[in-house]
Amino acid sequence: MSSSLLDLAPVVPVVVVEDAAHAVPLARALVAGGLPAVEVTLRTPAALDAIRAIAAEVPDAMVGAGTVITPAQVAACVAAGARFLVSPGWTDGLLDAMRASGVPFLPGVSTTTEVVALLERGVREMKFFPAQAAGGTAYLRSLAGPLPQARFCPTGGIGPGTAPEYLALPNVGCVGGSWMVPAGAVAARDWARVETLAREAAGLRPRG
Repeated sequence: MSSSLLDLAPVVPVVVVEDAAHAVPLARALVAGGLPAVEVTLRTPAALDAIRAIAAEVPDAMVGAGTVITPAQVAACVAAGARFLVSPGWTDGLLDAMRASGVPFLPGVSTTTEVVALLERGVREMKFFPAQAAGGTAYLRSLAGPLPQARFCPTGGIGPGTAPEYLALPNVGCVGGSWMVPAGAVAARDWARVETLAREAAGLRPRG
């Protein structure tokens, strides 16, 4: 995959959309705050409609789909306008479908064996999930020595306090998190709050 996904911004917002009507203003607030890559997880019935709306109405957003676990979901997400795909884990069938989709993808890993297996298949960029539970920064730091060619987007349990520790690692391109889209702010349609939190997240690592 292209390296552009990991380099778009230091943080990729991981968004759970309960109401598709929230998708466009939410994405606009994130983009305005400096976070153009928006991962909409397939955890709600509104997810595909949300991806479709953002793709159509927020051209500055790079909308993607998260929690992709089947080849059928790969096809549905790309058809809806998803420009990248993220999975919590991977199988050969899912990896083949993501590779054939034509869009960037981040297959999920949590063990050294999974990382080596992806490297063997020519995939060098991946999601590390669940980051905090699977060993956090210490684990990723340990992987950097023997597997320097692998780059990661750690996701899972990361907040504004721990994100800079991850971003300081040589093998981390960005982190995924949801702290800039708190459920209360979304439910209240407080898009100014989302934009402020997004701007703070975008500033966690100076961009050179």
